Amino acid sequence: MGILISNNVTRLLDSKKVPYTAIELPVEKLGAEETAAILNLPPEVVFKTIVVVRPKGKPLLCVISGANVVNLKAVAELVGEKKVSIPTQAEAENLTGLQAGGISPLALINKGFNVIIDSSALSHPEIHISGGQRGLNLRLAPRDFQKITNARFAYISSPLE
Repeated sequence: MGILISNNVTRLLDSKKVPYTAIELPVEKLGAEETAAILNLPPEVVFKTIVVVRPKGKPLLCVISGANVVNLKAVAELVGEKKVSIPTQAEAENLTGLQAGGISPLALINKGFNVIIDSSALSHPEIHISGGQRGLNLRLAPRDFQKITNARFAYISSPLE
């Protein structure tokens, strides 16, 4: 949609006619809070993807607000596990094939990951999320994100302390 960066994610969104806005950012690894500051947005609308490992089966992709942390107990309960954990950055990159700061469920469609997006996303008309590579941020409606990723909505986060 008239952007300088085009990748598999933007091509997928274009092919599915999903409305979005692509925003270029510095290519160094940025967290959700840093992205929010650069874009002059509240961290509640900039979402980050956290890889969560379970004892058996494929890891989960948990999408939460930049103002929050993953509630591992809530995630474990949701997926019927006693315990889940967050891998190291290197492990997350190895599991997804993407660099931290660019991990996005939109770049991992058809790779077998279950995606859970925090229900807080529904309180915003649009959210920001990584476009699957460092330096690319996408703004889109949470329901469009949910449809394209087959994500389920659930309360899976807690406020940062």
